[in-house]
Amino acid sequence: MKIWQRIRNHPSLGLVLLAYIAFVALGMPDGLLGVAWPSIRAGHALPLDAVGLLITATVAGYTTSSFLSGPLMARLGVGRLLAYSCALSGAGLIGYTLVPQWWMMVALGVLAGLGAGAIDAGLNTYVAANLSEGLMQWLHACYGIGVTLGPLIMTYGLAIWGRWQVGYLAVGLFELALALTFALTLPLWSARPAAEAPRLTDYRTPMLETLRLPQAWTGALLFFLYVGAEASLGTWTYSLLTGSRGIDARTAGLYAGGYWAMFTVGRAAAGFYARRAGPRLLVIGGLLGALAGSGLLAWNPFPASSLIAVGLVGLSIAPIFPALMSDTSERVSPRHAANTIGMQMATTGLGMAAIPGLMGVLARRISLEVIPVVLFVVYAAFLAVYTGSVVSQARARRAAAPAGGAIPVEAEPGARR
Repeated sequence: MKIWQRIRNHPSLGLVLLAYIAFVALGMPDGLLGVAWPSIRAGHALPLDAVGLLITATVAGYTTSSFLSGPLMARLGVGRLLAYSCALSGAGLIGYTLVPQWWMMVALGVLAGLGAGAIDAGLNTYVAANLSEGLMQWLHACYGIGVTLGPLIMTYGLAIWGRWQVGYLAVGLFELALALTFALTLPLWSARPAAEAPRLTDYRTPMLETLRLPQAWTGALLFFLYVGAEASLGTWTYSLLTGSRGIDARTAGLYAGGYWAMFTVGRAAAGFYARRAGPRLLVIGGLLGALAGSGLLAWNPFPASSLIAVGLVGLSIAPIFPALMSDTSERVSPRHAANTIGMQMATTGLGMAAIPGLMGVLARRISLEVIPVVLFVVYAAFLAVYTGSVVSQARARRAAAPAGGAIPVEAEPGARR
């Protein structure tokens, strides 16, 4: 009761806690698929790369709702958006366990994706507008908690009950419970915090105007590459280790969970130093670590190298996504930030489908060992695009600076001048 009273007396604390819970829920389904896929594939007699169909269906829903998150949030409010989205996602996940045909499961992926996309884009916009860079890192650390729990839930579900459906049923019920929780706490979301921080959501910039900005498209490409690489290792680690490297199923499940565990540790730690380090240092340092880890995974010189490599990649990439998200208004100006965040979140869905799907096709035609090689190439491409965007942004700033060298700052709506 004392905790609940504190939340009632400090609505902003309640909003942060509920946002973090939502991101735990968002991550859990993403951690289930990699461990569940061999069992799903065997049960439906599917080829190795058929996972791309389910990922594509989920991404179709995710992309649609994330792109429309701005209008949806304005119409429904954050609380209702979370309640409806968790209900949609939970219904889709529970539906996986009930349908007898593969195509039905693929169709339900659209429903689950609609819920996930609205949660992801809506909360990223809200946190970028109202909270600090450190809290953004911790928000995404909560995603890491959820995605770490996912493989563990699925691994033990398979070990104890021998059925992949148990994992999806447990997570689906959790999402429905969250939907009810958000519905019961709507007053917390209707109150506007008293802080006078700049609000990205105060702008109503036409989407067509934002689509003309090269910086917005560069940001979208960065998120496409990053999330595609992040999802790829989470999806294929278990299959790579069991199908190509002879590691037993339970150990491989723990390795897959270890990837997300190190990922979560990295984001939790980054929350303490994000403001001092700055987004560029977080991104560049993370990319260098990811290149080292994916190179070690491809090389595989000794038995424990797979575990070390997977953990290193997870730890290294952890701060990249929230750092890029917090830096959005710096890249495109606050006026275009909310629209650009919607674009970025929409392309994350495309990357989540395209890059793991491509890896599946290549693994089927060549070998599962192609997965770490492609991962290295994707991170190298990300580094090239990001470095180019930083150089381009610096040139644009120098060109825009007046003779005295000061760089004009765009005034925020309602902010003091």
